[in-house]
Amino acid sequence: MPLSFTFDADLRDHHTFGVSAKAKALVEVDSVAELARSYHGPQWQNLPKLVVGEGSNLLFTEDFEGLVILNRIPGRQVTESSDAYHLRLGAGENWHQVVAWSLAQGMPGLENLALIPGTVGAAPVQNIGAYGVELCDLCEYVEYWDCVSGEVMRLDAHQCHFGYRDSIFKGELKGRAIVVAVGLKLTKAWQPVIGYGPLAKLGTDATPSAIFDAVCSLRSAKLPDPTRVGNAGSFFKNPVVPTPRFEALRQRYPTMPSYPAGPEHTKIPAGWLIDQAGLKGYRLGDAAVHTEQALVLVNKDRASGQDVTALARHVVQTVSDRYGVELEPEVRILDRDGALCW
Repeated sequence: MPLSFTFDADLRDHHTFGVSAKAKALVEVDSVAELARSYHGPQWQNLPKLVVGEGSNLLFTEDFEGLVILNRIPGRQVTESSDAYHLRLGAGENWHQVVAWSLAQGMPGLENLALIPGTVGAAPVQNIGAYGVELCDLCEYVEYWDCVSGEVMRLDAHQCHFGYRDSIFKGELKGRAIVVAVGLKLTKAWQPVIGYGPLAKLGTDATPSAIFDAVCSLRSAKLPDPTRVGNAGSFFKNPVVPTPRFEALRQRYPTMPSYPAGPEHTKIPAGWLIDQAGLKGYRLGDAAVHTEQALVLVNKDRASGQDVTALARHVVQTVSDRYGVELEPEVRILDRDGALCW
């Protein structure tokens, strides 16, 4: 079937920040073949291309001068081995819906990652994580379409070079690889992961459904619904600093919370830093720091991408001035060509 392109497309409904931005054209694809046809269409040869899932980690600072491809490739396949369930998921599947479905099918393991916005295809790029679990803990492989060779390639989890909110898809393969499927391994010898503070109250006999419900409750209480208030969830990464540096900070700020980040580094909650710097609720125009969770920046009504970016820079500078700790955006802040402009 012929692809249906929308020209001078409004992107407001295709990213969760909901700021005003347009693209020269937009197309939705639900197969690798359609992805290839749209990406290599002769009319787009000299224009930038941007592949988007649900736009839950994007901020447009201006109109995009190219083609936006909405990745809607579906698929939920399950095979079993003696010790695990093996899931092959299409990149266009909604992540939270997959989490809920896997639990309903009696395949626990994803419950800590409930209610994370976005699609399956975005999950390995960002190495999503929450409440003590990261995608890399469960990933077997990632399949991607190579924009240069036109072939579908597979990387095992080790080859993905996963790091904290990082992967090969943000590094060596940036701009070349488009995720089309993700393989996950959910062990049958399930054990609860409840080391994160609020979940510890559930106790060691916590069930997968209890953890799922608790995570959904926690996230709903702290994070605004993007269908009501434009946002991209956590705007900043939690900074990781050398442990001696953290110990020096804690001498000055005894209540500063932390989490281990390897043998020589410590992770500090960015939300705590922003909150303690007095920025919760701070507003620049229609861009604001969320009143319930300082890690989230929100579009109160008609904020522009520039408004949100200006607010983010103010937050970074304020935290740096007070604590000497540099925050980095987790959200991808894009210019007219789709390049990062932070």
